[in-house]
Amino acid sequence: MVIQNSFTVIPLILVITINYYAFGFFYGFMWSWISSIVAAIIVFVAVRYWLQDFVQKKAHGEALRKIENKGGQYVFYARVLPFFPTSILNILAAVTTISLKGFVVGTAAGNFLYFFVLSLIPFGFLSTDINPILIVLIILAVTVVVYFIQKQKKVKAKAANNE
Repeated sequence: MVIQNSFTVIPLILVITINYYAFGFFYGFMWSWISSIVAAIIVFVAVRYWLQDFVQKKAHGEALRKIENKGGQYVFYARVLPFFPTSILNILAAVTTISLKGFVVGTAAGNFLYFFVLSLIPFGFLSTDINPILIVLIILAVTVVVYFIQKQKKVKAKAANNE
C-alpha cells in the first residue's frame, strides 16, 4: 500500500483483490482500508517534512488552492470519486496548509466507501442476483448523507464565526 500510495503503479483493485483472497472479505477489506490510511499518512508526513520545497516547485498552483480551500472535504471527494490518482492527492495535500487530522479524516471516510465498493467486486456481490440499481442507490444515499453532514458543519461554523 505504501508503494501504491506513493507512485500508483499497482492498480488498487489488484491490491484489494489480493487482500480479499488472502484474508477473506471482511479482513481483506479492513486490511486494505487500514493499510491505505497508514500508507497515506506516511506519504503525507514524508512529503510535508522532507520534500515540501521540491514538490511546491513542481506542483500546479490551481490544484493546491482547491485542496487548501476545501481541506478534508476535498480529500474525501477525491477518494470517493477516483478521478484523481491517490499518490498525487497525498503529495499535493502534504504541501498545502491542510491539517494532518483533516487529511486523515477525509482519507479514512473516502477510502472506506471506495474500498468497500471495490471489495464487493472480488466478493462477487456485483455478479449475484442483487439488483445493481439498489447498489447504486445505496452508494448515492451514503454520498448524499455525507454531503449534507458536511454542509451542516459549514453552516454551524459560519454561524459561530458571525457571533
